[in-house]
Amino acid sequence: MTATRQGYDGVVVTTPTSVPYQRFSTETAHWWAGAALRGLAEGSGISHRDMDGLSLASFGMAPDSAINFAQHAGMTVRHLDTVPLGGAAATVSLRRAARAVQAGDADVVACIGADTNTPDSFRAMLAGFSRFAQDAVYPVGAGGANASFALLTRHYMQRFGATREDFARICIAQRDNALKNPRALMKKPLTLDAYMAARPVSDPVHLFDCVMPCAGAEAFLVMREETAKAQGIPFARVTGTIERHHAFPDDPVQIRGGWAQDVDDLYAMAGCTPSDIDVLQTYDDYPVIVMMQFEDLGFCAKGEGPAFVRSHDMRIAGDFPQNTSGGQLSAGQAGAAGGHLGLVEAIRQATGTAGPTQVADVKRAMALGFGMINYERGLASAAVVLEAA
Repeated sequence: MTATRQGYDGVVVTTPTSVPYQRFSTETAHWWAGAALRGLAEGSGISHRDMDGLSLASFGMAPDSAINFAQHAGMTVRHLDTVPLGGAAATVSLRRAARAVQAGDADVVACIGADTNTPDSFRAMLAGFSRFAQDAVYPVGAGGANASFALLTRHYMQRFGATREDFARICIAQRDNALKNPRALMKKPLTLDAYMAARPVSDPVHLFDCVMPCAGAEAFLVMREETAKAQGIPFARVTGTIERHHAFPDDPVQIRGGWAQDVDDLYAMAGCTPSDIDVLQTYDDYPVIVMMQFEDLGFCAKGEGPAFVRSHDMRIAGDFPQNTSGGQLSAGQAGAAGGHLGLVEAIRQATGTAGPTQVADVKRAMALGFGMINYERGLASAAVVLEAA
């Protein structure tokens, strides 16, 4: 029997921080995490030495982890977490930090995702990819995530009738949003003709279906509401979260994530329905996963994703604003910080501090996480609903 989920009364998120992305960097992941920590301190007025919790996600910091970083930064913490869950790490970090704050095990937790990107990073990633996935795809000359997501994309297209033009609608809308985000790496409009003519990477995945790897960092703070008020900093309330790993293992190829298993709990905790979400930040390593999230979070039924994107405007001023920063497809994917990008933007939206990407009158924002791709599925799914104060 599953116990009733407890709420997050009194817990807030604040100080959304982005360290501007670079296509390539000679700095280490440690440097990028340090820059994010500095941004958190400057944005909140709280010294990093007074932050007694740290949650860190990074692919490139190994063999070091959160404890090594805490020592180097001069932090003495009583809540410490290294979260190796890729695109789901931000929400998982928030969940754990929120419970620590709620229990009195920490007062202020810094949640950071940071990675670097050198000209050799992608090759090194392929060489160190999942052992399980290597055994499946290396014998046929494939490697890394592109081939796995091509499998998921082809399967979804065949089962539900999605077309490349449907995926283009997601990518084009996000590019339009990115043009309003000064931190986004992509600076040119994307047209349907350009999308359709782009070179194939792993059919049916083409160039603009893929993120651009880069260096960067994203971060936020978790604390009690009274602490944020005392500091005089904008905050958003945490009203509901879920995470699920290796959901629906009997699906031969993934067509749904763990969100579908826990979505009713998420909305029950948050006291809302899909129609109450004013702005959505999906995890967008590939557009098929965005479409899957529309379905699994109840914005449309399973298999209706193609029709949904044909009938909705996903731009900032549209009727269904999503990935208002441009998402990873147009802002860039800074390694493990990629999962933090959407949550940081959701905090900005819910606190009314998003500037040129701000959606009008946001009362509730949702951010989603997805990660740890194996051969035929991503293993980690997470979601959070934030409410404006």
